[in-house]
Amino acid sequence: MAVHKMKIGFIFTVTYMCFFAPVYQAHPPSATISDLSFKNMDFAMNLYRKISSFHDKNIFFSPLSISTSFAALLMASDGVTREEMLKVLNLEQLEQADQPELIPKLFQLLNENITQNGSLKLDHGMALFVHPQCEVEMTFADQIKTFFDADVKSIDFSDTKGSISFINEYIKQKTQDKVTEMISTLDAMTQVMLINTIFFQGAWQTPFNPNFTENAPFYIDNYSVVRVPMMFMEDKFYMMEDVPLGAKVLKLPYQEGVSMLILLPNKGMDYTAIDDEITAEKFLSWIKKLQKTKLEINIPKFKMEQSYSLHTLLPEMGMASVFSNSANLTKLSKDEGLKASEVLHKAMIEVDETGTTAAAATTSGITPYSLPTTFIVNRPFFFFIYHEDTNCMLFMGRVIDPTKN
Repeated sequence: MAVHKMKIGFIFTVTYMCFFAPVYQAHPPSATISDLSFKNMDFAMNLYRKISSFHDKNIFFSPLSISTSFAALLMASDGVTREEMLKVLNLEQLEQADQPELIPKLFQLLNENITQNGSLKLDHGMALFVHPQCEVEMTFADQIKTFFDADVKSIDFSDTKGSISFINEYIKQKTQDKVTEMISTLDAMTQVMLINTIFFQGAWQTPFNPNFTENAPFYIDNYSVVRVPMMFMEDKFYMMEDVPLGAKVLKLPYQEGVSMLILLPNKGMDYTAIDDEITAEKFLSWIKKLQKTKLEINIPKFKMEQSYSLHTLLPEMGMASVFSNSANLTKLSKDEGLKASEVLHKAMIEVDETGTTAAAATTSGITPYSLPTTFIVNRPFFFFIYHEDTNCMLFMGRVIDPTKN
């Protein structure tokens, strides 16, 4: 009997916009959740370095969205395929043979901790689209529903036009109309597609006054200068200086619970020299050493939309089996020939002065005799958006040219 080769595609989409509601301060996370956040942070840095090795342009992605998607796929994998995924995701040390559901359970607990009380506007969803002829193992279907609250939907991929329309409409709804065309082509042989969406709404704890925003130079490199709308604020902020690294760090809080950390290389310092130095341990050391000081800050408005083909990036990091004909996804389905044929990740961010009408802009007292230090973000910089209670990295990016989408 002939065996029909089947393909399995995975598409992840992420969007971030800039309006944010108050956040519930959850109880301190257990050590296991902290461990997961730490491991995921180092995976984020490794993936960033892989992306940056291909170009010197803007970068933006969601480590949480990507790792959560592959954590779901871990439950479907076995053998070498599973081993490679654990290693690249940096989850090897969390794996316990006598607790096969530990890792998905940790992701479930992490997500619950981040979104506790429903006040943090972080909509994180997952859907599994399955061809009617592909028999999904009941254990896997139950697990992906239990740990990731995933929708399981039947779809005939051979009707490529109808499938594309159906999937794009699903993504459009999940991202509140921000991502309107995630996919434009589809392989008619696809049997299973896993889609992960994450939508973050955020507003600054203290909004910037748009009346103070002025066009100013941004120095891409020694030869290229662009003019960008530069936001201004004078207030007390948490910052620190990493002297050995040659960079300064500024914390910009959203409504309580989530913050953006900006890493600005010193003037004359090549940002590429910092790439290899960014680690989870380094990130946590910045947070611990932040001190409140009076600052004049200038930060460019920027908007980015980035797409990545993870099926070309991850094999170079050591995750090759899942994308090959030797993929072992027998826990997903006993049908032979299943592999991850395509993994797309799309990320969007917009940073501007905006606050919500409910945001109380309380300004710290400024003493008139103390001149403020300046923090002028007018050259390439890194940024990280993280959940403070868990230190979970929600998004990270690099801005080389704020005028480029």
